[in-house]
Amino acid sequence: MKDMTAGIGSIGTAAGAGDQDDSIDIGRLLVQLWAGKFLIILCAVLGISAGVLIFTNTPKTFQADALLQLESKGGQIGLPTELLGLTGDTPESTTEIEIVRSRLVLGQAVATLNLDWRAAPVLLPLIGVAVQRYDLPLPDLEMLRPYARRLETIELNLLQVEPGWVGKPIMLTVTGEGAYEVTLPNGAVLPGRVGETLQNPEKTFGLRLEVLTGAMGRQFVIQQRGELGTIAGLRNNLTVAEKGKGSGILLLSYRAANKRDAQRVLNAIAEAYLQQNISRGTADADSGLQFLDSQLPIAEKAFRDAEEALTAYRRQAQVVDLTFESQAMLTQAERINTELQELQRQEDEIKQRYTPNHPVYQQLLNNRARLEAQLADLTTESDSLPEIQRNIVNMTRDMELAQQNLIQLQSRAQEVEVMRASKIGSVRIIDRAQAADLPIAPRASLILALGMLLGGMVGVALVFVRAWLRRGVQSAGQLEQLGLPVFATVNYVASSDMKRSRRSDSWPLVAITDPGNIAVEAFRSLRTSLHFGMLDAPTNALVIISPAPGAGKSFTAANLAVVMAQGGQRVCLIDADLRRGQLRKFFGKPKNTPGLAEYLGEEKTLDEVLLDGPVAGLSFISSGRYPPNPTDLLLRSRMHELLALLAPRFDMVILDAPPVLAVTDPVVLGRIAGAILLVARFDSTQIAEIEATRRTLETAGLKITGAVLNGYDPRKAGTSRYGYSYRYDYKQRAD
Repeated sequence: MKDMTAGIGSIGTAAGAGDQDDSIDIGRLLVQLWAGKFLIILCAVLGISAGVLIFTNTPKTFQADALLQLESKGGQIGLPTELLGLTGDTPESTTEIEIVRSRLVLGQAVATLNLDWRAAPVLLPLIGVAVQRYDLPLPDLEMLRPYARRLETIELNLLQVEPGWVGKPIMLTVTGEGAYEVTLPNGAVLPGRVGETLQNPEKTFGLRLEVLTGAMGRQFVIQQRGELGTIAGLRNNLTVAEKGKGSGILLLSYRAANKRDAQRVLNAIAEAYLQQNISRGTADADSGLQFLDSQLPIAEKAFRDAEEALTAYRRQAQVVDLTFESQAMLTQAERINTELQELQRQEDEIKQRYTPNHPVYQQLLNNRARLEAQLADLTTESDSLPEIQRNIVNMTRDMELAQQNLIQLQSRAQEVEVMRASKIGSVRIIDRAQAADLPIAPRASLILALGMLLGGMVGVALVFVRAWLRRGVQSAGQLEQLGLPVFATVNYVASSDMKRSRRSDSWPLVAITDPGNIAVEAFRSLRTSLHFGMLDAPTNALVIISPAPGAGKSFTAANLAVVMAQGGQRVCLIDADLRRGQLRKFFGKPKNTPGLAEYLGEEKTLDEVLLDGPVAGLSFISSGRYPPNPTDLLLRSRMHELLALLAPRFDMVILDAPPVLAVTDPVVLGRIAGAILLVARFDSTQIAEIEATRRTLETAGLKITGAVLNGYDPRKAGTSRYGYSYRYDYKQRAD
């Protein structure tokens, strides 16, 4: 029977065959997102709200910028070309950037502006920044009095604490106009006034306020922070970068809570860096001058020795003047040596900007090679002169070279002396610190956009998690894997005639209002499956059950009864849910309509509770008034008598039972019925619920005859086999 009924009831089963595929279905994900759109929107709104809260409670941040220019130190000191390498004249931007960020420079800025002093008002938790920024009104309560309002400030003129109090807060409370008291870390309380120096008896603490604005009872926190921690905080807010590689221009940026502090701190850092550079330049000048002073006596002695050697040789050789040829050769050699020295100076400048492969650098190397070749030719030519002339030429050249070197050293020494006296460094401040009027943070648009994005992402995640947690049966194949033959798969119904809410007192029957709907065809298939499936049943009573409410068993029972009646069968539909029966709404019956409860209670006869249905051959018995003891009524013999009376009058008796996992009534009804039909709702009924339902019935000695997969939506299932149009105006989830 399983093979036969599965084949007959497979009208919608094939549509779910693709459910076994483990690949990601984008269409199905989109459907899940659309179904959870309100949750996503709610999370996005909450994200925006959180963004507003963060924005209003984040202090403003201003940024100041300054420009510095690095200059060649070698040009400042003015050493000879041969000595430049000893002083390292190439300005390295990376080195200078690290110097700007060093403790030497930042520590000087901290000392100049007393940045290790902290004095701030006490803010209300969570919304203190918003209260101070927007002047939000606060109740004048004693517990709220210490917290700052708008335009309440404090400025220190002096702060001195003992070493053990560094980093510890000192609480200041306003006690009157210009009066205050401080609570020291040791618990001592000292009164003071603005503009006057306050000291403790031990003289280890000193405080003088320049400005104090606040109502009586306001509290402020004063703290002497450690130097290393202050420098680290300063370094975190400082950014130093070179504008263009090799440009020698440094861009300094500093962030602070207000425009004035940003400019003041950055100017202090720039001045500290400039002063240390001047000090370093003066030290370099002293070092260079010391080197020159040590070289001048050597150069003077070399010149005198060369001059005396030439004079002595002339006297010995009795030669006073050089010949014209020798003099011309010597002059040409001096010119070449001068040009070579100039090329060496140019090379020292060019190699700072170009690599040896650059055309400018290559041209200089070619010129030097040409001059060196000419000098080598002159040297070879001088070898052909007579020995006396050749010696005089060489000695004269040595004397003139020594004289030129001495003159250069004397000139450079004078330049270094002038530079040391002028105190000019190799750094120049091009633009002093300047901050924009608008803060750089917090940025409302960015925070709100991120809040909405993150909120939406959380909403999407919740939708997917909820879908994963609530993921119910997805196909008829899953039911068959549990050993339940599937008699039919009923597609989700959203007919244009079904626009009434579940809360209304009248529910439409799709088998009557929309007979061409694909779901009605599934009920016809179910009718055929039941015809063959109940051939050997002891009675013609069919109990329709579900694991939990919302599966659509009442919808299935009502429409199945209509379809059977339309097929020429005599059908009696009984609402056997004596606790929450709602089947009467499909037939437009009022709530106080007598029904099964009155019959079992022997208050009414069968003919009094048996009502005519909307189609010929269909009769209906409502649940009646909800009794206090429904299970006891169903256990009475009168229930057996009812089915015995109905059996000869009807071809099929359908009982709409309560959920199995909620009450034991379905077990009682299953014992007197000929077949049990389980209704599972697509994507809602859990596999575990179906297994629990089967175990419950098997414990009572009952077996499920077949199953119906109700509310199947091909779009959610990831299949488009059916090209029908669906609308979500009505949900067939009546029980």
